[in-house]
Amino acid sequence: MEHYINKEVKDIKISGIRQFFNMVGNKEGVLSLTIGQPDFPTPEHVKAQAKQALDNNLTTYTANAGILPLREAIAAFVQRHYQLNYDPVHEVIVTAGASQAIDITLRTILNEGDEVILPGPVYPGYEPLIKLAKAVPVYVDTRNSQFKMTAAKLEAAITPKTKAVILPYPSNPTGVSLSKEELTEIAAVVERYNIFFIADEIYSELTYEHVHFSIGRHTQIRDKVIIINGVSKSHSMTGFRIGYVLGAKWLMRHMIKIHQYNISCASSISQYAALEAIQNGENDPIIMKQAYLQRRDYVYDRLKKMNLPVYLPEGAFYFFIDIRHLAADSLTVALQLVDEANVALVPGSAFSVYGEGYLRLSYAYDMDTLAEGLNRIETSISNN
Repeated sequence: MEHYINKEVKDIKISGIRQFFNMVGNKEGVLSLTIGQPDFPTPEHVKAQAKQALDNNLTTYTANAGILPLREAIAAFVQRHYQLNYDPVHEVIVTAGASQAIDITLRTILNEGDEVILPGPVYPGYEPLIKLAKAVPVYVDTRNSQFKMTAAKLEAAITPKTKAVILPYPSNPTGVSLSKEELTEIAAVVERYNIFFIADEIYSELTYEHVHFSIGRHTQIRDKVIIINGVSKSHSMTGFRIGYVLGAKWLMRHMIKIHQYNISCASSISQYAALEAIQNGENDPIIMKQAYLQRRDYVYDRLKKMNLPVYLPEGAFYFFIDIRHLAADSLTVALQLVDEANVALVPGSAFSVYGEGYLRLSYAYDMDTLAEGLNRIETSISNN
């Protein structure tokens, strides 16, 4: 009966990140630096609020868009942090993680044959959702622009079939972000065309030298901008599965229909936990970020001393290591590291063809783990 199922589903492959993780996960003694999972526990005050919600029997369906206090807290948070103005009643939808926010966004705006522009290399979760909507992913090679989408590259990729561009910043897998000036130039391109701009800002609270600037501040393209965010990375709440999407009222009126029939509403208990995180946990990401910054600088110094080319990440918690000087593809090199050094990094090929020749290292691990992993990498390099 398998040949009767949806062809688009049959053609989708499991994420390259998970494929590799599953491939080496059961190998004894392997130290993994693969997964983008914060190693901090969820803050105690957030867990306490989740327990209290359970004790208070707040276990029923909520409004489809989420409990209003959470939507109000989200609207207040993005206004305070990023100077964005969204109506909590009509322009905020609470979702089951940022992944579901991306899914309902794409299913709302895409028609069969539409094109969606992506920077390459990029997080692998977008392409399958685009294809499920019978649209076409179009990758833009950013390797010669320090992994940054530029206004010129974007405009060159736009065709009459272009419906949207997705831009995650800070980026998974590269850690690069975009400045106010760079986003202003991109906004000018978006303004000239009838396309949507989907800003995946899930790592917006984890930026280092510069404060995150949201393209949503460009009010002249407000009707075209859709912002994705959540509490998974900022508050170490990945398992709570709370994200949110912000957009113009006319658009959200349609998006809520997809959301409603998709999941009805996000978990009620998780929503109350997220409310606590956003209202009373503004310092939580700062504490985590200080640790990530220390780790970033340590890893950067070690990689440079190994003569492994990398850009210094501006946010998130990843390094994208250039291994193009080695006479092997990224999967082969990653498997060699597992076999010879008992350390796992993600092959760059998991992040589109433009990730080939690189390895992704996650520094969402404690310093001892990072030090041991880098020692193993260094020994492997010295022996080859």
